[in-house]
Amino acid sequence: MMASIEREQQLRGKGSEVDQAYGKWIASHMEKRDMASERRRRLVERNDHGEHSFVRNVWWPVVGSLDDLHPEYEVNDYRDGSRFLDFAYIRGGQRISIEIDGYGGHHRNASRRTFGDDRFRQNQLMLDDWKVIRFSYDDVVDKPRQCQQFIQQMLGKFYGVGRRQVADLELPAILRELLRWALKHGQGFEFSPKEARGLLGKDRTTIYKYLDRLRSLEIIEPVAGGQRIRSYRLTDKALKLYP
Repeated sequence: MMASIEREQQLRGKGSEVDQAYGKWIASHMEKRDMASERRRRLVERNDHGEHSFVRNVWWPVVGSLDDLHPEYEVNDYRDGSRFLDFAYIRGGQRISIEIDGYGGHHRNASRRTFGDDRFRQNQLMLDDWKVIRFSYDDVVDKPRQCQQFIQQMLGKFYGVGRRQVADLELPAILRELLRWALKHGQGFEFSPKEARGLLGKDRTTIYKYLDRLRSLEIIEPVAGGQRIRSYRLTDKALKLYP
């Protein structure tokens, strides 16, 4: 139990914004599991450098969020046991398994039996209507843009062909967070600078700078107020770009 508590403490509040988000995300999944569960044990003990690199280098720059993404996701094994996926992305009826394959000692020394067992596992996932995506660790580290493009294509195919992603605007992650929050409320939703401050936890000057950036891109527009704007809403352009 002490090891899991220490692990949670280590995960929280360190590094860049994406690293902090990743740490809190892993810790939140740990907190949801029973102390004796295998999934929690794997989250506590795993060496997740490859998975962390995938989130930092590939997933976050495209999606800007860890919503609907699950680490160490448990699935039934074809031999009536359990297996764990590096990541499962479950959204809108689609189930996508994402695996990061490293060329480390485990893979170099894998026996033929282990190699075949891994292929059977993938086949079983596909029979169970999973989409299976695999990246090599080397590509995640050395060719992140290529991996990002694949994720963009995948999301476009499964969740709307031709839909632009929020990341296409090359906005900072914190602005993508604000934009996603407003989009969730749909057309006609109005929000104040104070609400934006509460969401993002930034000072007033910084918030107005962020809002001005979104205004300049014609993503939001003022609704009420004269010289001092009291509320904003999404523009038609935003709703067309991000349905």
